[in-house]
Amino acid sequence: MNTKYLSIYNDIVGKIENGIYEINDKLPSEHILMKEYNVSRDTIRKALNILEQNGYIQKTKGKGSFVLDINKFNFPVSGVVSFKELTDKIGKDSETKVESLKCIFPRTSMAKSLELNPEDKVWEVIRARTLDKEKIILDKDYVAQKFVENLTEEICKDSLYNYIENELGLKIAYSKKEITVQMATEEDKKYLDMKNFDMIVVVKSYTYLDDTSLFQYTESRHRPDKFVFVDFARRH
Repeated sequence: MNTKYLSIYNDIVGKIENGIYEINDKLPSEHILMKEYNVSRDTIRKALNILEQNGYIQKTKGKGSFVLDINKFNFPVSGVVSFKELTDKIGKDSETKVESLKCIFPRTSMAKSLELNPEDKVWEVIRARTLDKEKIILDKDYVAQKFVENLTEEICKDSLYNYIENELGLKIAYSKKEITVQMATEEDKKYLDMKNFDMIVVVKSYTYLDDTSLFQYTESRHRPDKFVFVDFARRH
């Protein structure tokens, strides 16, 4: 059975998703919510904390809680997170379609980027990602075969990182990322539901194992209306 704070959380989520609370609206104060739901302040705060963690509200000290745009998904810039992990966390319907899976000799620039020798091959994996029935991410992954000997469409459709870590026993440690905004290509328009958008947000990632080996280069192309790229920074 749901505890009280989860019931309150679900009720407020319903009000946000149904437009009763709109974007940038201020939620009622903790005191008013306590009276409305007939619960303690601690219960209300637990519900508000989960709302904030799941991207529904922003709590501002001394001002209150404000409704965020739930049509945009928080994408952690500084984290190394798979698409499956991200969608599981935010609880959205998702689907991955493997558009292409090939083991190839990379072009010279790609080989150099991945610090490969001329005889080394890479897995080229192109996947279209669907959220809430819209294709909004095109992921182009290049994985060094010397670290991942075999890949199947089934693995790529599920979770590449899950396979690497839990089946191959490798530990993914960190990545370097570069974010740019570019004109959408014909490939973007072919695989994504671009609507009237002619720009695309491109996140390039170089991902390393815990022994500092560079094993993957990813170009993740996002439709610009669906994501907020977030980071957490602390001075000093």
